[in-house]
Amino acid sequence: MKKLVILAAAAAMAVLTGCGGKKDAKVITVGATPEPHAALLNLIVDDLAEQGYTLKVQEFTDYVTPNEAVESGEIDANFFQHVPYMNSFNTEHGFHLVSVAGIHVEPLALYSKKYKTLDSLPTGAIIAIPNDSTNEGRALLLLQSAGLIELDPNSGLTALPVDITSNPKKFKFQEIEAASLPRVLADTDAAVINGNYAIPAGLVASKDGLLVEGAESPYVNILTVKAGRENDEAILAVAKALKSQKVKDYISKTYPNGEVVPVF
Repeated sequence: MKKLVILAAAAAMAVLTGCGGKKDAKVITVGATPEPHAALLNLIVDDLAEQGYTLKVQEFTDYVTPNEAVESGEIDANFFQHVPYMNSFNTEHGFHLVSVAGIHVEPLALYSKKYKTLDSLPTGAIIAIPNDSTNEGRALLLLQSAGLIELDPNSGLTALPVDITSNPKKFKFQEIEAASLPRVLADTDAAVINGNYAIPAGLVASKDGLLVEGAESPYVNILTVKAGRENDEAILAVAKALKSQKVKDYISKTYPNGEVVPVF
């Protein structure tokens, strides 16, 4: 009898340990920047609940921590970045992040509190740009598209200010963390700001932007996981819900001026 009691206790302990050491496959934690990413995820919480999944949305305000959290397994996925940024991050940090699905584009734009047109930007104007490698290159490519600067053609998507080969108006560039760009806009002559930071700051690319990225942008925002999890049923359920007509209608209604453009 004593032996049976001991065995039963050991079995119970094993069950408890197993439960504590393994994540519930029906609970999905996705990291996201607040707008529009977290807003879109919160929109599909009930839809996933109907399928038996509990979606937890964890908000981040930077571009580094959510990738670290996915790589470490702290969270299951994130939703805030585009493929060029993810690929660059993998290379720089030795990570293993992969895209599950493309959801939308947030057009990058050049904004100014001091000037109303591109032509009015003065010689020597100070322009703030994101300081992460892919969004910095993206900002410079945007300026090049309007003929404001020329870049070394070999610099590609990760161009830096040192790759500028022609700068007729002698613009000066300040490399700033992307999340801080709306806050420094008033202190510079202009700033190139990512959509997910421009929107909460009340900036509308089509209305306020002096220069706006075109619809052909390769910078589609994606649902991201660590390699090996891209075919998990729970992850695919999130991807499918994000690509629903419900989400498309919400984007159309909430961002009627093209601040967010669905790609599905």
